[in-house]
Amino acid sequence: MKRLAVYCGSATPADPVYIACAKEVGRTLAERGIGLVYGGGRLGLMGAVADAAMAAGGEVIGIIPQALVDAEVAHQGLTELHVVGTMHQRKQAFTDLSDGFINLPGGTGTMDELWEALSWAQIGYHAKPVGLLNVAGYYDHLIAFYHHMASVGFLRPQHAGILLIDSALDGLLAQMGSHEPIETITKIGARDL
Repeated sequence: MKRLAVYCGSATPADPVYIACAKEVGRTLAERGIGLVYGGGRLGLMGAVADAAMAAGGEVIGIIPQALVDAEVAHQGLTELHVVGTMHQRKQAFTDLSDGFINLPGGTGTMDELWEALSWAQIGYHAKPVGLLNVAGYYDHLIAFYHHMASVGFLRPQHAGILLIDSALDGLLAQMGSHEPIETITKIGARDL
């Protein structure tokens, strides 16, 4: 993996475990020679992951919509900062520039990015690993819901393994490194839709 997109919140929660995790991710990716592609912000987990990667000598590419640049939240100390017009263009650039996706804790924007990465993998728009780093149990309920979707039948059995989950970064990166693309909806055919 040459580059990974990291989705995470622009907020700074009271519990320092989340910022510590973001710093660990940024530093570890840089130390392993994996470039970071992220949302281009300077605040919260976004800023922490970028700053840690830069401090460790890593490549950091930010992708941010013009509206957030205008709101003065863009990080100005990155390897590259790509300014795009829309959130859709931002997410497409994440997919184009990265070899996989890691989701750290975040809010609705992070959830939007996670679900899009998963649904795009499911229908064959990409064959890249999608990882969820479950820091301090943050995603426990989401993981339970994901399994519930499968148990009810809204997530086909062959797609239930798309989301790679671990509470430790090393374990998640190992899963992502050995990722095998799944059978997508486009390969399954209309008979199963």
